Amino acid sequence: MTTQHNVTTTTEISDFLLNCFVRSPSWQLWLSLPLSVLFLLAMGANATLLITIRMEASLHQPMYYLLSLLSMLDMVLCLTVIPKVLVIFWFDLRSISFSACFLQMFIMNCFLAMESCTFMVMAYDRYVAICHPLRYLSIINEQFVAKAVIFILARNVLLTMPIPILSARLHYCRRNVIENCICANMSVSRLSCDDVTINRIYQFATGWAMLGFDLILIFLSYTLILRAVLRLKAEGAVAKALSTCGSHFILILFFSTILLVFVLTHVAKKKVSAEVPVLLNVLHHVIPAALNPIVYGVRTQEIKQGIQRLLRKGW
Repeated sequence: MTTQHNVTTTTEISDFLLNCFVRSPSWQLWLSLPLSVLFLLAMGANATLLITIRMEASLHQPMYYLLSLLSMLDMVLCLTVIPKVLVIFWFDLRSISFSACFLQMFIMNCFLAMESCTFMVMAYDRYVAICHPLRYLSIINEQFVAKAVIFILARNVLLTMPIPILSARLHYCRRNVIENCICANMSVSRLSCDDVTINRIYQFATGWAMLGFDLILIFLSYTLILRAVLRLKAEGAVAKALSTCGSHFILILFFSTILLVFVLTHVAKKKVSAEVPVLLNVLHHVIPAALNPIVYGVRTQEIKQGIQRLLRKGW
């Protein structure tokens, strides 16, 4: 199978070219530094959090197991997207193989959906902790975490697997230049010679169904939490209750906000530069990953103390 990089050929292609800010070369230079810093911060902070939770027996609790899962998802997403983008910026190595492109597409869709699902389970954890504190240990236990992890993996792998499969079965016979820094489903599919209506409908339906379902349950959980908190009469009880779920709420708010900004920018692409949605898509894979462990580390006393003890042992 031969590779052709011109638009006139009808030969099947075997690789793609990622057109990552080639119309704005100055963007590549200026973005590479903050992107590198964010990538190193995300990997370092998440690795520190995982090691702390692993080494500290006091953190072997369901909430921190879920936080560990979130950190692992963040690290995989970063490793899937950011190194390739930096290689393009630094060495202009824009080529990506057919199989690598669709593997990246699967990981991005699947792991972002798993993050959303993990936030939903964490919201339920906070709901039980605030609204049913006496039953918390009997409901949220290691068995619950195991079942939750199986659900997160099964739901999102099964529902997102058809996205790269539908794209891979298309015939790519004319163009192979992806106008993106990553192998986003529709950025790749629109290069095909075939009709991509099914791809577009499935991506839209599953994406909004999964994220919408998760966000509705998260909103419901926090509505019930707020109602329960407002009924508390004891002095300082409201502040204490809210502090137990403050970190989680901040992460959900940030995850949802940056996703909403990306969607709105994509919808209004005629009014903004074509580079802006591409930039937001890249940043959505690294900024939450960098902030998640920092927010939890700063706001959660047990994690701060665990990190401090590990640092003292290291010295």
